[in-house]
Amino acid sequence: MSRVLVGVKRVIDYAVKIRVKPDKSGVVTEGVKHSMNPFDEIAVEEAVKMKEKKIASEVVAVSVGPAQAQEVLRTALAMGADRGIHVEVAGKDYDLLQPIHVSKILAKLAQDEKADLVILGKQAIDDDCNQTAQMTAALLDWPQATFASKVEKTSDGLTVIREVDGGLETIKTKVPAVISADLRLNTPRYATLPNIMKAKKKPIKKLAPKDLGVDTTPRIEIVSVEDPPVRQAGSILPDVDTLLGKLRDGGHIK
Repeated sequence: MSRVLVGVKRVIDYAVKIRVKPDKSGVVTEGVKHSMNPFDEIAVEEAVKMKEKKIASEVVAVSVGPAQAQEVLRTALAMGADRGIHVEVAGKDYDLLQPIHVSKILAKLAQDEKADLVILGKQAIDDDCNQTAQMTAALLDWPQATFASKVEKTSDGLTVIREVDGGLETIKTKVPAVISADLRLNTPRYATLPNIMKAKKKPIKKLAPKDLGVDTTPRIEIVSVEDPPVRQAGSILPDVDTLLGKLRDGGHIK
């Protein structure tokens, strides 16, 4: 394999408590810490490991989003990616950007860059869609290996162990292919200060969706964003009969 394309998304940091805007139009992002989507960090780590093992010769990080998306691209470059591509989508268009739009962008870039492999996080922690990898593979008509917990190079392609509800599934796939990274695939490295400094000199190419022939016209309208209902306090019951009585009173059992 020569080139691996890795998708990285800028999301609200996993440790931040999400707050809904007073007008219910979305969540508060101003002044809120953002970072790379944790599953995308795992994807970058896997791609960089492939380069270190001489399985891949170049790692290209891609991010779709506003100007600040370059921050996560720099993080990917500091982790070991060779160059970045920033497809800028901002404002209302970004608020209503869907996985189908991102998949079309990634598929076109994979073709333009002559990538042999696309690695993405299995899902983003902000929208939890878990759709981008699957749709990218469909658009490219490439095999896919989602929820990967182990990836090994073989003479004729890749062997991937993937996590399924019932345990682990081992599949073999030829390349080019699309992989989505699960939590147990690896532990991402920390970017060292020297590598952070080197990353500032690595190139980031800036594009717009129209440069790739992708229409990002919104397909959805956000009607309202609500806080989840407050969970009711629990209570300790003396015995099973009291529990059954409460469940009947609440209409949970007959």
